[in-house]
This record gives sequence, C-alpha cells and structure tokens, in this order.
Amino acid sequence: MRLKPGSSVTFLCLSAAFSFVCFTAWSRSRGSGLDMYQSQFLELHQRLLYAEKENKKRSRELSIVLDAIKRVVAERLNSTANHTDAMKWKVLNLTSKLPLHLTNIHYYLPHLREHENSLYPNVVIGQGRTGVSLVMGIPTVKRGKQSYLLGTLNSLFYEMTAEQKNDCVVVIFVAEVNAEYVNSIAESVKTSFPNEVQSGVIEVISPLASYYPDLSNLKETFGDSKERVRWRTKQNLDYSFLMLYAQPKGTFYLQLEDDIVAKPQYIEKIKNFALEQPSDEWMILEFSQLGFIGKLFRTKDLPLIVEFFLMFYKDKPIDWLLDHILWVKVCNPEKNPDKDFGKNMLHKAHVNPPAKVTTSLRIFQQYTLEKAYEGMDCFWAFSPTAGDYILFTFLQPLKVDGYLFRSGNMEHPGDKLFNTTIEVWPAAETELLKDAVGHGDTVNYQTTKDGYLKIGTFDNGIAEGIISPSVGKIQAIRLSIHSDSPVWALLSEILIKTS
Repeated sequence: MRLKPGSSVTFLCLSAAFSFVCFTAWSRSRGSGLDMYQSQFLELHQRLLYAEKENKKRSRELSIVLDAIKRVVAERLNSTANHTDAMKWKVLNLTSKLPLHLTNIHYYLPHLREHENSLYPNVVIGQGRTGVSLVMGIPTVKRGKQSYLLGTLNSLFYEMTAEQKNDCVVVIFVAEVNAEYVNSIAESVKTSFPNEVQSGVIEVISPLASYYPDLSNLKETFGDSKERVRWRTKQNLDYSFLMLYAQPKGTFYLQLEDDIVAKPQYIEKIKNFALEQPSDEWMILEFSQLGFIGKLFRTKDLPLIVEFFLMFYKDKPIDWLLDHILWVKVCNPEKNPDKDFGKNMLHKAHVNPPAKVTTSLRIFQQYTLEKAYEGMDCFWAFSPTAGDYILFTFLQPLKVDGYLFRSGNMEHPGDKLFNTTIEVWPAAETELLKDAVGHGDTVNYQTTKDGYLKIGTFDNGIAEGIISPSVGKIQAIRLSIHSDSPVWALLSEILIKTS
C-alpha cells in the first residue's frame, strides 16, 4: 500500500503532535515529582530545626535543675560540721553553667557550633550566688610582674557592711587560658579573702581556649596596629563573656577593672543614684569617664547589649560600641559631667604655654597627649618600653620656673611612670650648658648624649621641681623612659610654670 503525498504529511503531523503530547505529560509528571520531593525536604528541614531548638531548650532546663541540685548539696555540705578544708574547697569549685541568652550567638561566633561547652566557664570559685542587688564584674589579664587585683578587692571590701556583702557578688573573670596562671590567681584570691570566697561574695571564672575565634587575620582599622586590633577584639569578647555570666545573678551590673580604687560608701551612693532616677527608661548610668569603667546596667538589658557587642566585636573598641547602642536605643543620650562619679579626681587641668606635643607611646583610644596638655582629659597609653618619650616643644623659647607631672589617678593608681627622667633643651648655649658639655655634669644637672639637661625624675609616680634660672630660656621639655614597664602609663596632671 502506498500513501499519497497529502496523507504522508498528515501522518507526520499527527505523529509529531502525539510525541509532543507524550513528552509534555512525561515532563509534567517528572516536575510534579520534583516539587513533591522539594516540599518534603523543606518540611523535614523545618522539623529538624524545631527538634534542635527543643533539644537546646530541654538542655538548658536540665542545666538549671542540675545547678539547683548542686546548690542544695553545697548548702548541706556547708551546714555539716567537721568537714575538711579539702572538701570545703571542692564544694566551692562546683561548676556553674553559663545561661545562654543569645539564640543568634552562632551567627556571630560560628566556630562555637562545634564547641558548645565554650560558652561555659571552666573555673568557678564561689557558691553560685544569685538574687543580689548588685553584681560587679572585674576582668583581669596577665600584666607581667605587677598585679593590682588584690588591691582592687581590698578597696571594694573596705568598709563594706555585712548586709552589703550579702546583697552583692564580685565576679573576677581571668581572661587567660593558661591553667597555671588562672589557678595562681584563684589561689591568691582564696588565700587573701577566704571568708568572702566561702560566703559566695567572690567568684573566679575563666574561659575555655575554644571560646575565642581565630584572631590572627583581623582587619586593621582606625590606624591601629595588628597587635592593638587583636587586643581590643579579644577585649570585646571578654566583656561579653563576663556580662553573660553575670546576667542572671542580680538586678544591677557594674563594670569595673582590676586596678581601681573605690570611694567610701560607693555601693550606697551607686544604689541611691540609680533609685533616684526619675524614670526607669535608662540603659546606662556612668560613674566614671574612663572607657568602659564604672558603667552601671540593669541586668535585664545585658543580653541585648552583649548581642550588639558580638555583632561588631571585630570592628570597634568596646566604649565606641557602647556609644553606638546608646544612639540607636536612646537617640540622644545625655551625659551630665556634674554627675560623673568622682570625675574631678581623674585629671587636673592647668593653663600651659602653647606647645607642640609628641610621644612615642601607643595611645589608648581617645586619651591623647594633646587633651591632657590642654586640661581636657588624662593621657593614657599602653605599657612603655625603654627609649619611649613624651615631648613638649614650645612654639617660642620660654623662661620656665618649674614643673609638675602626676601619673596615675584614683581609678588607675598603678598606671604610673617609673624610671623616667625630666629633661630640658635650652634655647641658647648658656654658660651652664657649656659647662655641662665640657664636663658631663653640673652642680645639679647632668646632660644626655643628645644635649638635654636632666633636671628631675619621677618618684612614686610624681615629678615636681623648679628649674634654675641659669638654664635660661627653654625650647622643649622631655620625659624620657629608661626601662620597660609592666603597666600602662597615665598622666593625670601636667603643669609647666612660666614667668
């Protein structure tokens, strides 16, 4: 049988149409199957997320129950007579879990997904005290040869009444991962303050090494060196850890440092000032103008504040972040200098002659030498090393009668200048300078290799003296540091007396 040309065309068209319909049906069937699988996969994913969330919730509830059991056991052990010191100390080291308030913490610190336990302190000395009015947080790091922590604790507990001790807790956060160092700090605190440790007013904690992310590849910003960026980034993480741990313990949280001196009746004054506020809509009360020190928070606000810190912990210093969150939450935060707790003791202003000021020291945040010279603030810098200097070069040669340089202040009494000389550069080669160059010294002054006259030195953090008229007019005054210092340097008063 032969097909006609027209029939052939018709047959081909029908065949093609049939094939297209079959392919379309097959494609739709396949697509429908894929959509079904995707829908099932998304549903399964949501169920897994929900299960994970519920698991974490149950885990936190279990931790709370376990902590309650441990506190009951500790109370019973403490109430039983004739326990050995070793047993009592074992009770004091019962581990307390860190409440996890931040559901988004893994977004900011993703490495913690593999180190869940890193959110909990690995050392706790204390009784897990809660329900107090005031929680004081003190971060401390290794400072070389000198430590002011015990002096700070003495200052805090001096004149503190028994009632006040029962209504506060001091959390010392040793921000180091070296177990030997952490244990040495804990032992020194236990030895110096056994009653406070046993009663629960003092706690000592430290983080696990896995809490910290890799800090070796941080972006350098604001002209800071890599070392300083790493230091301030770790500091942000340290404050966040400490504040999260302290949050469930009381009503107010006071941020302190390990080298401060507390004023008399400070607890009473802080509580009264907080209670006297006309509104409860405050976020921070300031009792110090220095950095992050002396800031009072309500503990219910700490999770929000810590989350903000963690969002930007790599970007800016802690006090800058604090200012930013104030602007976000309060819009126009007011700072009243008259209410700054003891502000007049932190630096003393004088009218000094016009001069260009320079230094080789690494300046801490906004505490510049220019501000200190003009009496606007103190000068604060990282630990000096041998060869560092502070230089005041007058715009015109001056007749200088005397000088006063005071290092350290009420809040940081230990940040003093040590082994530091006061030197002057005479504007003209006076008879005194000729004699110094020829013989290497004078009646009262010695000369340096570069021609400066040594006119004084720091004694217990203070340098004060008069300058012989025979020196003549002076072009510059220099503070020369001759040895490495284990502490930072702070100038709270600069006075250059002129005729």
